[in-house]
Amino acid sequence: MVATKKYTYGLGRRKSATATVRLYKGKGDITINNKPALEYLSNNKTYLAEITDPLALAERQKDYDITIIAKGGGLAGQVDAIKLAISKALTAEAIDLRPVLKKAGMMKRDPREKERKKYGLRSARKKEQFSKR
Repeated sequence: MVATKKYTYGLGRRKSATATVRLYKGKGDITINNKPALEYLSNNKTYLAEITDPLALAERQKDYDITIIAKGGGLAGQVDAIKLAISKALTAEAIDLRPVLKKAGMMKRDPREKERKKYGLRSARKKEQFSKR
């Protein structure tokens, strides 16, 4: 029988992106969709720094191995979803971190979504150009 590791779970959403996170006790490895994080993020160090912001605030960068499943949306939306998911998982692990993360704005989901296109218009709000003659 295979021994299962104990983990803490977190879920984050942004636009049409969804991210599920599992925090394991470890040494700081981050994998996204079974790839190293930097490779998945197209070697974009800014995105990687944004993902690790909640860990940096909690001063626990090297305490956890993180596995992430990200679906939907684009890379920027996925990064925001991952950040929220990591924050939620950290607060599930240690409730005393909640005020610190909340003050930094990490615990709030960004509710902005794409507005649907309306009939008779070019996009959600853009109209045909008015012609006087």
